[in-house]
Amino acid sequence: MRKLVAATGLALAVAMPAAAQDAATAKAEFVNMAGEKNGTATLTETAQGVLIELQVTGLPAGELVAFHVHETGKCDHQTGHDSAGGHFNPTNAEHGYLAGKGPHAGDMPNQRVGADGVLRAQVFNSMVKLDGGETAIRGKALMIHGGQDDYKSQPAGDAGKRQACAVIE
Repeated sequence: MRKLVAATGLALAVAMPAAAQDAATAKAEFVNMAGEKNGTATLTETAQGVLIELQVTGLPAGELVAFHVHETGKCDHQTGHDSAGGHFNPTNAEHGYLAGKGPHAGDMPNQRVGADGVLRAQVFNSMVKLDGGETAIRGKALMIHGGQDDYKSQPAGDAGKRQACAVIE
């Protein structure tokens, strides 16, 4: 009986830290076109993809804005955030939910900015994971554009200028 209790205790001691580490997470800090911090995102990996929770200020009040994963983890506001490269597209799919051979891994739905100019959202991307393999997004960038994605124009959805960028760390 003592051996059973000791073995059970040992198994629990080993399993507890592993259970606490099941969900990989990442953080991202948004910067606007002036280079000022204007928001945050928390990313949580699940068995089916990545949940992204974000809050970003200073966006066009009441408007729909495009939200994507970009291929490069650089957010240089002096280049209009062009340093983040194009959309993250490891499988060379077409851009957009309405494209015949789309969407690609960087595509996510448009998001509605509140009347106060703050975007508060939870977005799930089932085509990516945080770490490991060609669909991993840690080290990439999250991007909010000034307009909405039309879900079909190639290569980027005619979504307007890049308004806020965040490196996924």
